[in-house]
Amino acid sequence: MNQPSSFGERDLRSALLRGLRGECPACGDAKLFGRFLKPVPHCPSCGQDWTVHSADDMPAYLVVLILGHVLVPILVAVNMRYDLPMWLDMTLWPGLAVILALLMIQPAKGVVIGFQWARRMHGFARGR
Repeated sequence: MNQPSSFGERDLRSALLRGLRGECPACGDAKLFGRFLKPVPHCPSCGQDWTVHSADDMPAYLVVLILGHVLVPILVAVNMRYDLPMWLDMTLWPGLAVILALLMIQPAKGVVIGFQWARRMHGFARGR
């Protein structure tokens, strides 16, 4: 069991990477999420309380920001090079955006929770 430090520095990089992988940002020994976007109440390995996180809408903002910066240039480049039928444009790009957003939202939430934990934000300032 890898116990996180109670009052010392918390490694931001490790917390972000663990959150990205859906692992406990504090110890990395257990899963962070019990369901798709619902974190477990407490880490079964280190006992960290995850009910105090406050990710709110930040993961969704990050996903929209990243998707917009990745997908829009690809969409423009494809449409400049190929003359796609309108029906294909109207189904391909929104469908791809939805699929990518669903794939990205849980890792984004894990990163936000890991960042909050590492920087002792919100309820993470107390104790562990």
